[in-house]
Amino acid sequence: MAKCDEGYLCEVCGEAVDEMVDSDLYLRYILGDLDYSQLAVRPERHIRCNPSQAQFIVDEAFEPMVVDGGFDKRELDAASVSEQEARVTRAWRRLQDVVGSGIPIDEYPLANVPPS
Repeated sequence: MAKCDEGYLCEVCGEAVDEMVDSDLYLRYILGDLDYSQLAVRPERHIRCNPSQAQFIVDEAFEPMVVDGGFDKRELDAASVSEQEARVTRAWRRLQDVVGSGIPIDEYPLANVPPS
């Protein structure tokens, strides 16, 4: 099967990433962690399949993630955790908002959005 016929499969669990709102790739794009040109070539995964980042999403609509070990946010500096939670949560909320909104993809990243 051609790669384009396979859809976007999660590199972690192997299941399809059916919804953009579940896409770790698009979350990282919105965060500014990767460039638009990388969306088509980088491996995809579900947001929850990247727990070291997903643990920083703090929203009642997102079931909290707990990470044990060296990447556990409970073991990190409280100020850094707070900053990361604000940043990743804001990006996750942005991802939920842009889907189906008609916003051009180059306007998805937080750099293009004033802080709320």
